[in-house]
Amino acid sequence: MERHGGLHNLVRHELVTRQLAEQLTRGIALRVLDVGCAEGTQALRLARAGHFVTGIDPDPATLGLAQQALSAEPPEVRERVQLLTGDGHQVGRWFGPRSFDLVLCHGTLMYLPDPDPMLASVARILAPGGLLSLLVRNGDALAMRAGLMGDWRACQEAFDSTRYTNRLGLPARADRLAELSGTLAGFAVPVRHWYGVRVFTDTMPDEAAPVDGRQLAQLLDAEERAGRQDPYRQVAALLHVVAGK
Repeated sequence: MERHGGLHNLVRHELVTRQLAEQLTRGIALRVLDVGCAEGTQALRLARAGHFVTGIDPDPATLGLAQQALSAEPPEVRERVQLLTGDGHQVGRWFGPRSFDLVLCHGTLMYLPDPDPMLASVARILAPGGLLSLLVRNGDALAMRAGLMGDWRACQEAFDSTRYTNRLGLPARADRLAELSGTLAGFAVPVRHWYGVRVFTDTMPDEAAPVDGRQLAQLLDAEERAGRQDPYRQVAALLHVVAGK
């Protein structure tokens, strides 16, 4: 199993991969756009599964890591991936309507003061029957991390706000499920399903990932089960929202 920069990224990538696989049941090669592809983890996984993926990211250094990972793949995988430098606001200029069957936007909306323009652009380039996969910070449970770590001031502030400072020390914002669902419905891309990601592991240190394969599998199975059922998914650190045309 691949490991991605500690426990938090590992759980995130493994859970999102499983949840996406549950939604991608058409059995055909899809045209995929990964907005904010970072190191290319999901892009490469989808390319290995036979899909044609375009990844874009505004950070040349991060995109360089994705290119490095891509160069290690077999030729048939490399041929299915295109990596571009840019941000999600440019997709409406770069790609025409109905260009993609699946659009990923994971860990990107949290850095936008107003995500609506990007969501509108993404909805425009999504083909009929296409899916939009969003990974966002859970605004309905923003106080959980601070509370579980004993930071009571931050906990109290989080009850009344969707703004927070992330682990990198960067200002960010969270999304409340009801509000995000309303926005997507307004763009004719209603929510079909949603999952929780990192229900149990969000406050665990990154170095706490089990080395033993059996223990790691048990951890991921527990996270997966919690992420698909209430009340657990409601208090997850992240929400994986799948919407469709």
